[in-house]
Amino acid sequence: MRTLLVTSPAARRFARRATFRRSLSLLSDFKYEQARPDLFYGAIARDTATMLDDLHQQVAGHSIQGTTILDVGGGPGYFADVFHDRGAQYLSVEPDPSEMHAAGISFSGSVRGSGMALPIRTSSVDICYSSNVAEHVPTPWAMADEMLRVTKPGGLMVLSYTLWWGPFGGHETGQWHFLGGEYAARRYARKNGKEPKNRFGTSLFPITASAGLRWARQATAPGANAELVAAFPRYNPWWSWWATSIPILRELMVSNLVIVVRKK
Repeated sequence: MRTLLVTSPAARRFARRATFRRSLSLLSDFKYEQARPDLFYGAIARDTATMLDDLHQQVAGHSIQGTTILDVGGGPGYFADVFHDRGAQYLSVEPDPSEMHAAGISFSGSVRGSGMALPIRTSSVDICYSSNVAEHVPTPWAMADEMLRVTKPGGLMVLSYTLWWGPFGGHETGQWHFLGGEYAARRYARKNGKEPKNRFGTSLFPITASAGLRWARQATAPGANAELVAAFPRYNPWWSWWATSIPILRELMVSNLVIVVRKK
């Protein structure tokens, strides 16, 4: 499969922002994910909005202003204000009611529902994206199919997810997931006196880059109603994006893969 990297017109604009300094800044925010989620998700929200704006500028020829954006797995609404400030209509679907109210954010554009059966009309949003959610569902490619279904012809479906064999695949259990997800979860529970938020086999699953690229190949095969626009590492500096093209190596080096598909 031909993986589009910095040479892709859609990826090239965002690549200019994918500097080593940006990577360091985002990595430094990861430590606040549970202690200061507002700080962590605020930084991720701003970076996500910039990424989607760049991709949409290249593919559609204009910014995300005036577009309807659906966030699959939007949580409590940390991303809402960032997209509203850019003039986009932001909507989200979240399956967990406790997550929807976790931050005390007042946001009326969220609906409770499963990403694997989106309660959204077919071909109704300009951009459907999901950030760091696919690794938390048992059938992520069913979710990807649903995301593509609700996207309008000419619109973008953007799936960004954490790779299991990357350094953050174990989430709060650290790099112990390399010895097995169940082992990492039990170790975390012994050390901290509580279960990890992301429990292996229940809310955390071993997802790979190869599986995502395989889904993209099938979804954009000749005769399909979609085309692959780009696939690149979300948090890596642009000069390391070549790793996406190398089997096995990409599972360790990419950390988070972004798959961009345009619906025909």
